[in-house]
Amino acid sequence: MTELLETTGGRDPLPGRSLNDALALVRPVDEVAVTERASSLAKRSIKKASKIEGLRTIISMIDLTTLEGKDSPGKIFALCRKAIRPDPSDASIPHVGAVCVYPSLIAHVARVLEGSGVHVASVATGFPSGQTWTDLKVDETRRAVAAGADEIDMVINRNAFLSGRLQDVFDEIVAVKEASGPAHLKVILETGELESYDQVRKASMIAMYAGADFIKTSTGKAKTNATLPVTLVMLEAIRDFHYETGHRVGMKPAGGIATSKLALAYLVLLFETLGPEWMTPDLFRFGASSLLNDVLMQIRKERTGRYQSSDYFTLD
Repeated sequence: MTELLETTGGRDPLPGRSLNDALALVRPVDEVAVTERASSLAKRSIKKASKIEGLRTIISMIDLTTLEGKDSPGKIFALCRKAIRPDPSDASIPHVGAVCVYPSLIAHVARVLEGSGVHVASVATGFPSGQTWTDLKVDETRRAVAAGADEIDMVINRNAFLSGRLQDVFDEIVAVKEASGPAHLKVILETGELESYDQVRKASMIAMYAGADFIKTSTGKAKTNATLPVTLVMLEAIRDFHYETGHRVGMKPAGGIATSKLALAYLVLLFETLGPEWMTPDLFRFGASSLLNDVLMQIRKERTGRYQSSDYFTLD
């Protein structure tokens, strides 16, 4: 058991479960109630001391990401240095959660981040469309882990999901989870393409029962990315899955979260739905690289009473 817990990052080992187990927890989502609750929680006021601590927590939860065809070792090096020391003038600022890149750049990232505590994440499985063969997805995942990734971001086959081939979706996640070995698996639902909150809850349950360590809203490449209501639907699915199985799954909203104010609203949503146990980068991440500089500026403003120019912080 000890060896198994070590390979799962200290979490409970994944027991065998089926698609039917997942579908048993699928029930209709009240869209009006979800939207109203998300809006209400986003308006909560936060005291100054809690706000500064919340901003520091947000930094520790950011997956600093670059997924461009022109990504180079030089750009990646600058990104990794910023991930380790987001504000070189302030040693109290924590490092971010992870640096996420395409598979060909994993080895370079792993060398720069070695010993820093920042995780090495990579997209895989035909990102961002997921439209390729399962055996290639499995092979790409194994190669990514062998190159040094300890977190894999996979995207589900939305064509299969929306056409009702749910067993195919489930089996593919199981196969990629097995190929991930000791690496944590984040399963991207691409919620902007799932058409309804009912579908989001169903996809969440399938992903978790198939072995996801995290469920994630979006690739960042679709027209609609993370929103507060869709994140609430997924957090409630995580809560219900935990009640049913005792297994903890993390959450990662991604795309469209560019301001500290909005990120703090996500933390309120998280706290009110899953409680303090989930207020950790081990169980919650932001896929929002552009968010980092705004958070750094807000921390400086809270401490000094004035905004620092955005030119003060590096863009990478």
